[in-house]
Amino acid sequence: MGNEGVAAVEKALSLLDCFKLGAEELSLAALAQSSGMHKTTVYRLMNSLERMNYVVRSATGMYSLGPRLLYLGKLYEQSFHLSSLVEPILHRLAAESQESASYYVIHNGQRLCLFRAEPSEGLRETRLPGTSFPLDDAAISQVLRFWGLKEPLYKKPPKLPLFTSGARDEHTAGFATPVFGEGDTFKAALSLTGVRSRLDAARQSGELDHLQLHAACELSRKLGASSAFCEMMYGA
Repeated sequence: MGNEGVAAVEKALSLLDCFKLGAEELSLAALAQSSGMHKTTVYRLMNSLERMNYVVRSATGMYSLGPRLLYLGKLYEQSFHLSSLVEPILHRLAAESQESASYYVIHNGQRLCLFRAEPSEGLRETRLPGTSFPLDDAAISQVLRFWGLKEPLYKKPPKLPLFTSGARDEHTAGFATPVFGEGDTFKAALSLTGVRSRLDAARQSGELDHLQLHAACELSRKLGASSAFCEMMYGA
C-alpha cells in the first residue's frame, strides 16, 4: 500500500499547526509561506478541512480554526479527567500569586503546556494550553529533564522550586516544581511564570515559594504520591 493518503493527512495537519497565538487568522499566501507548500496544494487541503469543519473561511478569504477542533479538545480533556484535578489547583495558585500557573509534560521531545491558569489582572505572560517549546535551560525544562528524562543536570536534587530568569526571553522569568503521582513517579512540572523584574524580586524574598510547594504537594497527593514521599520532597 502506498503512503500518499498518509502524506496528505500529515500535510493537512501541518497546516493546522500554522495557526498560533497572534496568528489566529491566516491568508492562503500566509499558509503557503508558513508551511512551505505550493498555494494550489494548500488551497486543496484547506477546502477539505473546511468541509469537515476543522477550519472556517471568511468572506474575505481568511482562514481560522473551526469548531470541530474545540469539540475534539474537550473530548480529549474528558477522556482522562486529569483537568478536574489539575485546573482547580492552578486557578488557586494563579489567584494567590497573581502570576501565570501552568502544568507541563514531556511530549514528542518537547515541553507541552497541558493546562494553564492566568491571574485576573495585571501584566502577565500569556500562552494557550497545547503550546509546545523545546526542552531548553529554563526552570520548567530543567524539571522535566532532571526528574522526567533522568538527565544528570545536578549531582543531587536541587532546592525547590527551581528558578530561572531570562532563560527563554529577556522579559520573563519562571519557577518550576516537579509533580509526582502513583508509585511516587514523576508526572509533570508545575510552573509560575511572569514578568522578569517581578519574579526576580519574588525569588529574593521567597514570598512565592510556599505557595508553589504547597500546590505541588497537594497535586502530587491527589495524583497518588505517598505522604512520606511528599513530605520528603516538599517538606509538607
